[in-house]
Amino acid sequence: MQNFTFVNPTRIIFGKAVVAKLGPEAAKAGKKALFVYGGGSIKKNGVYDVIMESLARNGVAVTEHAGVKPNPALSHVQAGIAKARAAGCDLVVAAGGGSVIDEAKAIAAGAMYEGDVWDFFCGKAEIRQALPLFTALTLPATGSEMNAGCVVTNEVTAQKYSAHSPALFPRVSALDPETTLTLPREQVAYGAVDSIAHIIEGYFTTRDADAEVTDEIVHALARSVVASTLRILKDPADYNARASMMWSATLALNGLATCGYGGTSFINHAIEHSLSAIYDIAHGAGLAIVMPAWFRHHLETAGPARLEKFGAAVFGVSGAAETIAAFEDFFRRAGAPVRLAEAGIPAEDIPKISANAMGLIRLWGMKHEQPEIEKILRLAV
Repeated sequence: MQNFTFVNPTRIIFGKAVVAKLGPEAAKAGKKALFVYGGGSIKKNGVYDVIMESLARNGVAVTEHAGVKPNPALSHVQAGIAKARAAGCDLVVAAGGGSVIDEAKAIAAGAMYEGDVWDFFCGKAEIRQALPLFTALTLPATGSEMNAGCVVTNEVTAQKYSAHSPALFPRVSALDPETTLTLPREQVAYGAVDSIAHIIEGYFTTRDADAEVTDEIVHALARSVVASTLRILKDPADYNARASMMWSATLALNGLATCGYGGTSFINHAIEHSLSAIYDIAHGAGLAIVMPAWFRHHLETAGPARLEKFGAAVFGVSGAAETIAAFEDFFRRAGAPVRLAEAGIPAEDIPKISANAMGLIRLWGMKHEQPEIEKILRLAV
């Protein structure tokens, strides 16, 4: 078990009717908020009205920035930065899933920076400060509501890159499971895949696998995600399943599930970012395609031990091949694709996808070359 430092400053307010509590929290940080959200689902589920009323009641003026895409676009981030500056915003409020929160983080950092916000994503500059951020989560998946990272797609260069800084931790995040009751089935599926992807990256790539407490955290979170998702698909009104899924997705990427691991990498995410950057598919859909293929490659290069341990603890199966099959079965039952063709991605594009992925792989300092990435993707045909 490796040395580690664990710090997470985000305050979580969890449960029914907690979104209204964002107003008084935000008012402690400023009086002019940029309100970031997506395509309008928060107006249908009531979150928009609750936040607007809560902010107004606590003396916080609002400038709206709607229209965040499922894969947040750099041009929309830049437009949000311009709005925040023009309105003199001194804080950011975000309501939605990880894409909305990620864009809000990028805006919060960009509003405090004189250069191009893309500098943070391509390694040209470090984020040293950001506007205070407050979030209301409505789609459990990315864990962005309790971590210090964000992902944005540069549409011009077809690069989907990430930025990280302690300044990006939300001050407060409100998690009300009832806001997820109307999520479409495919978003439930993709959120589950994304949550599992976050915990398997460290578990399977660590150079020090002797960290039993972290292994058990990973196993427990994975079991919770699987069980909760299946319950939600059977009964969308199952509040406790929604609650377990929401909290599991948050814990999956708040730093807890990698404590004590050493030398980990996010290779599945690096490959998937290429898929969603080029084809604009849902992040969870891309991960459902990449993960089983990478597991087959991992079995060849690292042996069966971790797959066998995970499969026994999470799926109750014996054997590495059986574990991979169990992953695929869960993804299919949830409604996610597990092959490139199922997402309309032709096999002949594999060299292009791999070449694109290498940009992020090099930026993240991972020791992989393009032939290996192509081999992994061929396992997804």
